[in-house]
Amino acid sequence: MLGYSGMLSFEFDGTLVELEAFIEGLEVFTPGASLGGVESLIEVPSFMIPDEIGHGKATAEIPETLVRVSVGLEDADDLCEDLRTALP
Repeated sequence: MLGYSGMLSFEFDGTLVELEAFIEGLEVFTPGASLGGVESLIEVPSFMIPDEIGHGKATAEIPETLVRVSVGLEDADDLCEDLRTALP
């Protein structure tokens, strides 16, 4: 895709600790709550829920390890390499 942005989501196959390490290991993708801009962003909805509410009460239908990705206009090879190197 040239000149467009895309969004996708997936369930991370690992623990929440491994997921947090994956997110922290990214260099091109940055954590963000407002997806859909020109830069590549990544978010984990369960990381955004206040502790006093808890995951189960707030998002009964959303998997704890759901990852949402907004692919921006960076080079596709750079984005793929960023994901590859951050995976545990």
